[in-house]
Amino acid sequence: MTQYLIKNGKVVNEGTTTVSDVLIENGFITKVALSIEVADNVTVIDATGKYVIPGMIDDQVHFREPGLTHKGDIESESRAAIAGGITSFIEQPNTVPNAVTQEILEEKYQIASTKSFANYSFMMGGTNDNLEELLKTNPRNVAGIKLFLGSSTGNMLVDRQDVLEKIFSSTSLLIAVHAEDEGTIKANLAKYKEEFGEDIPVKYHPIIRSEEACYISSSKAIELAKKTGARLHVFHVSTAKETELFRNDIPLKDKKITAEVCVHHLWFTDKDYDTKGNFIKWNPAVKTEADRDGLWKALLDDRIDVIATDHAPHTLEEKSKAYMSAPSGGPLVQHALVSLFEASRQGKISVEKIVEKTAHNPAILFQVEKRGYVKEGYHADIAIIDTDYKWEVSKENVLYKCGWSPFEGQEFSSKITHTFVNGFLAYENDKVNEQHQGQRLLFVR
Repeated sequence: MTQYLIKNGKVVNEGTTTVSDVLIENGFITKVALSIEVADNVTVIDATGKYVIPGMIDDQVHFREPGLTHKGDIESESRAAIAGGITSFIEQPNTVPNAVTQEILEEKYQIASTKSFANYSFMMGGTNDNLEELLKTNPRNVAGIKLFLGSSTGNMLVDRQDVLEKIFSSTSLLIAVHAEDEGTIKANLAKYKEEFGEDIPVKYHPIIRSEEACYISSSKAIELAKKTGARLHVFHVSTAKETELFRNDIPLKDKKITAEVCVHHLWFTDKDYDTKGNFIKWNPAVKTEADRDGLWKALLDDRIDVIATDHAPHTLEEKSKAYMSAPSGGPLVQHALVSLFEASRQGKISVEKIVEKTAHNPAILFQVEKRGYVKEGYHADIAIIDTDYKWEVSKENVLYKCGWSPFEGQEFSSKITHTFVNGFLAYENDKVNEQHQGQRLLFVR
């Protein structure tokens, strides 16, 4: 394997930024120092003026394989991920068939072992009737259990209180939840169908999938976690009100209840439905400016622990349908980090905090083994970012299989120039190295 020396980069790690050299040997970071001298056979990358950060660990993606590969697949979406500086991902179980047995779950790992450009893990999915299968999940090499408390693809809505209580009280694995109250959503939808029929304007999406729907479900899940002692992680918090449910008075490693926010809820607001329409239709919905401000506040004061993408591609044809027929979700992995660096340029967040929330904290939260830091002895999962590089997102430069991005037309001032995965230079200056070097994530549990 080629050995690399990254020279003179602004290395960001554990809250500090230091101009340093980073030596990569045999897939690992072997030295971080102010100046490193090496033999002639080591490939040198000059990172002067650029940030050198641990690759993002995206704890929530939908890469659509198996069963929905017309939208995306593990190969296409992990290619886009490494172009966006994401070196590890945790994929969700609502593929087809749903990953609700150990056999189906393991089949996904087998696919990724030959196709993924990035490191990977897959969540085991819970249903109303698969507790026995859930309890077979190996904590060493599976990220956790995913429960949908609001409607989802296939038979994955867990809506029986007795089942939820049994799951929460029976496993020590991390339980990640999509928290939206189904009853509230159905009642809101019925009201707008009565007014508009099947032709509901998309701007009502955040009112149908309302603040109340989110808060009711999140608060119930947290109440149940406190009652049972379960390890709960609430995915894609989308309202300011929900942020009040989380605490910041203890270190992340000691938290039993944690929260995630996604880049689209930090970037867009309900004002964007007029121009973006279904292309920013997500579940939970993009909500008000006040909600976005509340999410930023909770992220910065550590009530929200991690930033993710909830990358969920659909075809242009599917997204171009009327509101009721258009699916929710959108592609985000290629543009997540650069959107955060744009927010940093705007003064909303420091680069050190971006690294904390996208790399360090997912590693702590999921107990990922030897990833998430630019530290000696850790896997060399690294992104290099040029923060003085203007470019515009267009259909021509997106790598998603679906061929579009909600960020189209947006100019960014930062660009990922290099991405290392396990010490392998997987992406360099707009070119993907077509060798699949992703490894299965392991967890220290």
